[in-house]
Amino acid sequence: MSRLFGPIRQNGYVVRDIEAAMSFWTEVHGVGPWFYVDRVQTDHFLYRGEASPVEMSIALANSGDLQLELIQQRNEAPSMYRDFIDAGHEGLQHVAYWTTEFDSLYQRALGSGLTLGHEGQIGGPKGRFAYFSQQGHPGSVIEISDISGSKGDLFAHIRDTARGWDGTDPVRRVG
Repeated sequence: MSRLFGPIRQNGYVVRDIEAAMSFWTEVHGVGPWFYVDRVQTDHFLYRGEASPVEMSIALANSGDLQLELIQQRNEAPSMYRDFIDAGHEGLQHVAYWTTEFDSLYQRALGSGLTLGHEGQIGGPKGRFAYFSQQGHPGSVIEISDISGSKGDLFAHIRDTARGWDGTDPVRRVG
């Protein structure tokens, strides 16, 4: 567990083909079901402090208490996802810490010397997220995510559904 942020709750993979990635995780690892959003609607999205019209698809599934997130950016808008792909990477891009005290954790991240890369909001003020860049290695971006609203309920539902999953209906479209 991180002494700064608590337990890692999610591994986020940036991929070029989200459908192929879901199939891989389902067929090779037996992880699922995937809750798939073809086009995520953000309330706002900022890359390095500037508005960016990012378009992305995401899929979420759990393996035990660890959530896996697959992200495919669908346009060329500036983002840390685009930076990762443009650098020739694909795969683990970030680890995420979840919180019900977002503002406090956000300030702690900045106070620890991390640099804000991109941030946004999905589903209202309790759906905030922020990604912090640092000079580590690929796959070590830090995300913090506010789960005090409906996102926390959704994440709990995904975890609970995975616990009893029998392998049927591996991709469940959301929205």
